[in-house]
Amino acid sequence: MTTAADEPGHVAILGAGPIGLDAALAFLDNGWSATVYESAATVAANVTSWGHIRLFTPWSMNVSTRMLARLQTAGVAPPGPAEYCPTGGELAEQLLGPLAELPELAAIIRSRTRVLAIARAGLLKHEEIGSPQRGSRRFRLLVSDPHGVERVEHADLALDCTGSYGQSNVVGDGGIPAPGELGVADRITYQIPDVGREGGKWAGRRVLLVGAGKSAQTAARDLAELVDSRPSTRVVWAVRAADPDWGEVPDDPLPQRQELVEMSQRLHASAVPGMQVRTGVVIDALRESDDGVVVALRSITGDVEEIVVDHIIALTGFLGDTSLYRQLQVHECYATAAPMNLSAALLAAAGDGPADCLAQASHGVDVLRVPEPNFFVLGMKSYGRNSNFLLRVGYEQVDEVAGAYSRPG
Repeated sequence: MTTAADEPGHVAILGAGPIGLDAALAFLDNGWSATVYESAATVAANVTSWGHIRLFTPWSMNVSTRMLARLQTAGVAPPGPAEYCPTGGELAEQLLGPLAELPELAAIIRSRTRVLAIARAGLLKHEEIGSPQRGSRRFRLLVSDPHGVERVEHADLALDCTGSYGQSNVVGDGGIPAPGELGVADRITYQIPDVGREGGKWAGRRVLLVGAGKSAQTAARDLAELVDSRPSTRVVWAVRAADPDWGEVPDDPLPQRQELVEMSQRLHASAVPGMQVRTGVVIDALRESDDGVVVALRSITGDVEEIVVDHIIALTGFLGDTSLYRQLQVHECYATAAPMNLSAALLAAAGDGPADCLAQASHGVDVLRVPEPNFFVLGMKSYGRNSNFLLRVGYEQVDEVAGAYSRPG
């Protein structure tokens, strides 16, 4: 039986999150056939996993014009109001879920289907470097279906929109696992916990929180509230920087982001019973004991202190899975692990310091290109270790790539 993927002008879209769904709409509008591969049971699985977290940005920055137009045509009420900052759950329920139910998208979304690897049919990674022959070969995708059966499918264009939230960094110094970390993995939570809903899991426990970014600050806020209501709870917040700035943006136009910064500053400056903020420390080692997990904290002066905790919340950032395209010619930045052209543009735009996410904009399709013809990494994964990605930028990326491929062929 011949499928759409066997015909010319087919695009494979990896990931059914916001950027993947928007890309599917854009390429369907351009006359391409498409398949959206989603490893989870439903669309927006990553978004749903942090559904209890409220975005800093309002609906107006989290919905593409294309999405709104499609919902309006289908008679579906648009999410809103425009100035309201939704939670991840609201983003999934009010926008991404209704979009996935549109007949044109429902017909091409393959849930519980994982793309294990992508290559060029008949070519190895090191062959036909910079040659037009490489672009003439179709992409070869190794796919695992909902029953675990593997097969090969093909595409003329491939868009990696898989994001990064499911790929957590470890807690060890230097970005590698701390000695013993893998052995106590069942005691470590690598994603933002819903402390409010799971209060019973954390109340009265000894908790180590690792990280200083907005994810860690969100967890710190929720844990501080738990400590206040359940004084038997004990939290140590370990921060690598000796004098953290908590990502403060002068005259921040996003109130909820500024609130997290101010909360972090208060916790750092004040002695809060039951909650210690330890700056200038790294996780040196972990080991299981009869009383919990023994954590060795090493200071910048080299002093090591051991504490015992029941559980660890490790929020040290996320990085997309680049092994998917290890057989493709993708030039990655040695510092950020993002595609080189985009990483260089982001680093240049940042100058001497980190750029605010609100200052971000897409840099055009040529900057999004990699040496592998007709392959693009879009969305949060395209930023690598740069955490300033906005959904608005992802939609701009889709516009730029779709504009360069207005018709298949």
